Amino acid sequence: MGDSNLSPFTNHQFPSPTPPTPSSSSSSSAQLNVPSTMPRPSLNLETLAPIPSFSSSSSEHVKRLINSKHYVSPSKTICFDRFIPSRSGSNFELFHIPSTPSPSSAAAGSNVSTPGGNDGGKEESPSAYAALLRDALFGTNTPDKREIPGRNIFRYRTETRQPMQSFSPYGFDDEGPGVSQSPVKAPRKVPRSPYKVLDAPALQDDFYLNLVDWSSQNVLAVGLGNCVYLWNACSSKVTKLCDLGIDDSVCSVGWAQRGTNNLAVGTFNGKVQIWDASRCKKIRNMEGHRLRVGALAWSSSVLSSGSRDKSILQRDIRSPEDFVSKLSGHKSEVCGLKWSYDNRQLASGGNDNRLFVWNQHSTQPVLKYCEHTAAVKAIAWSPHLHGLLASGGGTADRCIRFWNTTTNSHLSCMDTGSQVCNLVWSKNVNELVSTHGYSQNQIIVWRYPTMSKLATLTGHTYRVLYLAISPDGQTIVTGAGDETLRFWNVFPSPKSQNTDSEIGASSFGRTTIR
Repeated sequence: MGDSNLSPFTNHQFPSPTPPTPSSSSSSSAQLNVPSTMPRPSLNLETLAPIPSFSSSSSEHVKRLINSKHYVSPSKTICFDRFIPSRSGSNFELFHIPSTPSPSSAAAGSNVSTPGGNDGGKEESPSAYAALLRDALFGTNTPDKREIPGRNIFRYRTETRQPMQSFSPYGFDDEGPGVSQSPVKAPRKVPRSPYKVLDAPALQDDFYLNLVDWSSQNVLAVGLGNCVYLWNACSSKVTKLCDLGIDDSVCSVGWAQRGTNNLAVGTFNGKVQIWDASRCKKIRNMEGHRLRVGALAWSSSVLSSGSRDKSILQRDIRSPEDFVSKLSGHKSEVCGLKWSYDNRQLASGGNDNRLFVWNQHSTQPVLKYCEHTAAVKAIAWSPHLHGLLASGGGTADRCIRFWNTTTNSHLSCMDTGSQVCNLVWSKNVNELVSTHGYSQNQIIVWRYPTMSKLATLTGHTYRVLYLAISPDGQTIVTGAGDETLRFWNVFPSPKSQNTDSEIGASSFGRTTIR
């Protein structure tokens, strides 16, 4: 049973004996567009309230203000906080006064001395200072006010938009003392190719089955025909767990939660078997369903099973009874089951296009959602926000919908353009993965809540009907009717969410193809 020579998993024409490194994977990745800098709104000073005309007395007052540096009050000294370095460059015509300075102010030395100069007291023209100030603030392409009569020089123009770094008083390239600029974070790169491909002969192309699951002990369970195989992700060892015989076949597999090696197997004949994977021994055989069992979900010691007979059975493996309660509500086959992370709510989807939510003790659904227009197999609870539930519809629906089960509200809807087969949420970042069937056969990584696409992965030639995520939350495995299993590095590790080099560095990425 533990002989790898009998393994159905064989290498699927994978070109390299080792998985690609993150750098090589990223080379095949499509570059993501970085959003452009948000444009600054134009500020037009001409839209402000017009300046009223001044009388002769007010004109004299303005002259005193402008020449305040040289005007001495006979009674007291007036101090102002305003400094105009270039009088000849000012718009005095707005105040209806001449721009030519008075002889007294000219004699007072309104020109600015050259800083640090050793030319014997030679003074520089004020227009040079004004041009230098204008170029530092607005760039060299800003026209002088003399070129545009009547226009204010401090009016923003769209053709002179520049990055905020260009307004630094220390120049465009060098940073001044105490000034630090944080680098713009590059978008995370998701490798567009699987790092491992395994053949999985007899993997059924059936939308209503769930034949792949990944345990907390890093073991992948796959139902192939009438057999269940286990693949150890650390050693790549394959073990044949069970053979149901020619009169039965595997319809679903589901690992128990942490701390146990128990695997539940749902069969075509309506039975549910519990196997101890560490000993390859069957523990229990439970009945109750009349038709095939296509969906399984664990909540501690309670196992929920959904069947084509439209019912959901709650089984406590500590009880001698086959099941402790029966949930009725669906009008067609139950094909999706998921317990919330706090084990308080069970979500079920059926071929009747319905999504139901049950609590721990109810035998009737406490919440009913009827917005989907096709079978609901894809179900995922968010590990980041309590009560956030995602669901996906089949070919006639193609939508991913989000629900708040705490407030019983429909949050949003995203039309994906193709049949939604599976959903899984990352526990490391607020992102989720969806797999699709007709007609794209693709895998999409989404960022929530914006639902922007981080990556679109292709490679399967049939519907991507099966999906499972590794215990460290970095790797997913997908299965399809093309009889292949493909392993993808899509999520970062918890400690390196924004470090591209860490993606794919888990033990799953280092396993050797044999």
